[in-house]
Amino acid sequence: MLYAIVDIETTGSYAAGNGITEIAIVIHDGKKVLNFYETLVNPQQHIPIFIQSLTGITNAMVANAPLFDEVAAQVHELLQDKIFVAHNVNFDYSFIRHHLAQRGYELDLKKLCTVRLSRKIMPGLAGYSLGKLCHQLNINLANHHRAGGDALATAELFRMLVEQDEQKVIAGMLKGRNREQYLPPHLPVEQLDSLPRVPGVYYFFDAKGKIVYVGKALNIFKRVKSHFSNNKPSKQKQDFLREIHRISYKECATELMAHILESTEIRRLWPMFNRSQRGYLPRFGLFVYEDRQGFKRFAVEKNKQYFKPLYTFNSLNEGHRWLRQLIDEFGLCARLCHLATICTHDMPAASCKDGCAAHAGAAAYNKKVLEAIHWIEEHLPTFALVDKGMDDNEESCILIKGGNFYGMGYISDRRSLKNIDLLQQQLEPLQDNDYIRNLVYKHAAEYPEKCVSF
Repeated sequence: MLYAIVDIETTGSYAAGNGITEIAIVIHDGKKVLNFYETLVNPQQHIPIFIQSLTGITNAMVANAPLFDEVAAQVHELLQDKIFVAHNVNFDYSFIRHHLAQRGYELDLKKLCTVRLSRKIMPGLAGYSLGKLCHQLNINLANHHRAGGDALATAELFRMLVEQDEQKVIAGMLKGRNREQYLPPHLPVEQLDSLPRVPGVYYFFDAKGKIVYVGKALNIFKRVKSHFSNNKPSKQKQDFLREIHRISYKECATELMAHILESTEIRRLWPMFNRSQRGYLPRFGLFVYEDRQGFKRFAVEKNKQYFKPLYTFNSLNEGHRWLRQLIDEFGLCARLCHLATICTHDMPAASCKDGCAAHAGAAAYNKKVLEAIHWIEEHLPTFALVDKGMDDNEESCILIKGGNFYGMGYISDRRSLKNIDLLQQQLEPLQDNDYIRNLVYKHAAEYPEKCVSF
């Protein structure tokens, strides 16, 4: 069995938008070096200053170097029928596979990651970067951050790993399509294996323990595994894989509860790799307040942290449409609803009927506002969506109160469904947003038998 131990230097962190500036390939039989190939490569793009500083490879150095087109055939030939080995293998493999594919060469090799192998065969070391491993194991690392120096050091590390592999870790990783070939280099496979096959929410953590991604799943194990089932060369995918060091999870009784918890957690944590739901947070709300003259007034304003709106909207226009309907229905004053600047008996606003309603005085006008509020509360539904629980002794419960999402949790006694105040005490209040509200309404429409109205 022969191994191709590879190291590359590049212009950036992901293959789809960056070029290779240097490549080194060490052909190895597990005991010694059989062949060594190294070349600079003209990436046909500018090398960023910080990468020039890190690697020492400048634009001038690669100006007359061969293009990847010129070395692709030789690289492909050297890699054929070998086991592809690298330190953080998915990075090097994604670059070489992508650039070979652009030149018409297919690459489909088994892979070994010396980061993962080192963690398994040499546990308990202070660090597993190539530099730290070489320092701890007395491996000569000449010309660090250059392809040749790093590839030769990785080859010596690999020799030591083969020599110390008493538990046949390497053979296990090469058996079939071993999933460890696709996992991020710092994520222990044991964490993946321990994930449950139930609905819930999972969390990806970076090296500092910060949550960088939150996801939902009908089957947590399968969904997490699917994140690592390919090695796309895009920047987002490569950055994502590089950051993951740990996984945790929270089980839920139903897929709907997992949807809701995911949405809530994304807004609580704002993980760097979650982008899809950030636009769902309602920005505006319908508020009511009393002014200095004693008039109760409606206003559509941006949501405020410490004031609960009667209802929420994604846009100001949506809120104004709602408010105009209330004005027409209950004869309210457009000026007192902040939709007109002038409203007098002689020049009434277009929405005022028979002169301005505010001229009757605060008490009479406030009665109209209270009627409008009562109408809102009457027509916005209050119901509980009851479903299976985590076990046979409980049921899950999601509460919509006054048209808004209130929260969710688990109940063990159905008598609480007859008293909304008692029910609220048993549920965890969560932040309302249109995304969650629409999910619950849609589920309630599909499964009306699960709904308990109040």
